[in-house]
Amino acid sequence: MCYNGYSGGIKVIMEIKTFSLGAAGEVTGSKHFLEIDGRLYMIDCGAFQGKRRESDEKNRNFFVDPDKLESVILTHGHFDHCGLLPLLVKHGYRGNIYATPATRDIANLVMMDSARIQARDAEFLAKQASKKGEKFYWKPLFDEIDCVDAANQIVTLSYNRKMYIGPNVQLEFYDAGHILGSAFANVTVNPNPSNPDKELRILFTGDIGRKCKPIIRDPAVNIPAPDYIYLESTYGNKRHEDHSFAMKELERIVRETCQKKGKIIIPSFAIERAQELVFYLHLLTDKKKIPVLPIYVDSPMATNVTSIFRVHPECYDKSVNDAFLKHHKNPFGFSSLSYTTSVEESKALNTKEGPMIIISADGMCEAGRVLYHLANEISNPDNTILIVGYMAENTLGRRIKDGQKEVKILGDMYKVEAKIEQINAFSAHADYTEMIEWLQAIDTSRLKKIFLVHGEKDQQEGFKQHLAEAGFSNVEIVEEEKEYKLAINN
Repeated sequence: MCYNGYSGGIKVIMEIKTFSLGAAGEVTGSKHFLEIDGRLYMIDCGAFQGKRRESDEKNRNFFVDPDKLESVILTHGHFDHCGLLPLLVKHGYRGNIYATPATRDIANLVMMDSARIQARDAEFLAKQASKKGEKFYWKPLFDEIDCVDAANQIVTLSYNRKMYIGPNVQLEFYDAGHILGSAFANVTVNPNPSNPDKELRILFTGDIGRKCKPIIRDPAVNIPAPDYIYLESTYGNKRHEDHSFAMKELERIVRETCQKKGKIIIPSFAIERAQELVFYLHLLTDKKKIPVLPIYVDSPMATNVTSIFRVHPECYDKSVNDAFLKHHKNPFGFSSLSYTTSVEESKALNTKEGPMIIISADGMCEAGRVLYHLANEISNPDNTILIVGYMAENTLGRRIKDGQKEVKILGDMYKVEAKIEQINAFSAHADYTEMIEWLQAIDTSRLKKIFLVHGEKDQQEGFKQHLAEAGFSNVEIVEEEKEYKLAINN
């Protein structure tokens, strides 16, 4: 029994269980649930990504009874974690959505961008169907009004601050070091200041970042000892290069492509990755490690996200302060860097001669302006396609990464003649060694079990073995819709 933060009453928690409706055996669509005596707490409400028809069907079929949903917790603003919040609200959810201030701003942008893309797609597909004399049935999952409604339900909670989010349930965010505003969600059931041994703590990691990355801080380790951890496993069986290697590789690739007067096309996630690339290119240019050449960030989303980065210095790592702010320099702007905004500016890049660098979204090459740059440049052997992030299965980015000699872009086939390069060190996800190092740095004295989510099967199986070798033997790979009972501390 314990103090009830809502009414001051006393209540005995009878049953606690968890289940997942996404990111279970796959990377996208994060949707995890904590059920306490029939009341649901949802951790993330992400969209599925990958094969368009399959992911659209899975997103469209998502439903949770809003009357049973007490609260929603948002760990960060990536589309595969926040992308279906407007649909949840459209279905009738009227409760609070808890997020850090920076996550609120990024998620608002991501949701609105998705609504606009869906509206454009619907208009285009309707015209195509009309030309063929066919009926058109596809409709967007949600619209901009749904996004506004979802944004109005976001309640911000800064790092290291506690808040009751339901009867006998308390939430505290810790910096996850993944993207700006990303958080570990520490959920405490039956919080009892007089006897903390009787409370139950479940830590949902969302996505874990890497140590010593620029701009944002390292993942927090000053976390109260959890009883259970819902742990991501995107790179559960892979290792990344270190950041110094990334700088040297980026320098090499830029120099080699410049000698051929080619273009470097970088498919990049608009959130965090684009800003990190700008940061590195700024440093390399300042140190005269690379020639001064035109660098274009061709993504309205990345441009808008960069504006959000500028207003959240509370999330910055010391490296930004030392290299830029201390000297009154803008970390996200320098003389050879341009942010394109209009479609006309974007199209003009395809007529310009190299050398140049184009950073453009979408990061997995499934949509956005990068498709037009790839179509225009991928068959030129003087050019370089630089892969700097995770490419999910069944995406164009994965096919390019895997070395396919011919790929379909915007409905047409193109020979892949450009040089394909990859730098894994830019990943915003920790690899298995970094996640184990993080686990060893936090207090695991109470840990009963680790649940693995947000990873493909081969990565999770490998990670489970690595964890066992590190002394974490009670590990379970979460299956979609399967319920897991959590032991209550008595």
